[in-house]
Amino acid sequence: MAISSALWSFALVVGLLTLTPGLDTALILRTSALGRRRRAWGVVLGIQTGTLVWGAFTSLGVTALLTASHLAYTALRWIGAAYLIWMAARMLRDTFRGLPTAVADDSLPAAGADSVGGGWRQGTLTNLLNPKMGAFYVAVLPQFIPPGSSHFTMGLLLTSVHILIGLLWSAVLIGFARVLQGRLSKPQARRALDRITGTVIGVFGIRLALGN
Repeated sequence: MAISSALWSFALVVGLLTLTPGLDTALILRTSALGRRRRAWGVVLGIQTGTLVWGAFTSLGVTALLTASHLAYTALRWIGAAYLIWMAARMLRDTFRGLPTAVADDSLPAAGADSVGGGWRQGTLTNLLNPKMGAFYVAVLPQFIPPGSSHFTMGLLLTSVHILIGLLWSAVLIGFARVLQGRLSKPQARRALDRITGTVIGVFGIRLALGN
């Protein structure tokens, strides 16, 4: 397989994965729709930082050791699930208590001030605590590395393709969310958004805990 063919083929695979609605999509849309554009981009950069780390670790063979170790994989899975469920529970709790949206947001690691740094930390944690990302890279990345090429260099190049696609799609999501921002100015609409997002995050956390 030529390098150019490997890049295009991998781009198709991760492109379809990126377009599939999931936890990352929910976090980006929710943060941006609440008017926190800088934080939304922080979330995006954090997610892509996690992707870069998983790609680099896979290229070095580290994640292969993780997935081969049932204990390590299970521990990371439970930590990630606990983080997501905790985040979802706090988000849902505050909306059903009828607290003002600003107060509810400030109590969450998912929200808070409109800062790139806060969003970056949340996005990075969410990605790195998802062992399925590591399992995906271990299963898929080696298949697109041409024989005779540097495993680490080619792995990082493929990961860069994934990051680029993720950034482009995130820009589309943030732009779409800004269109909805005016409709979410009312507290009732914001609470509804938090309930939807909290439910999505909670479902992902439960599925991760169950190993689905």
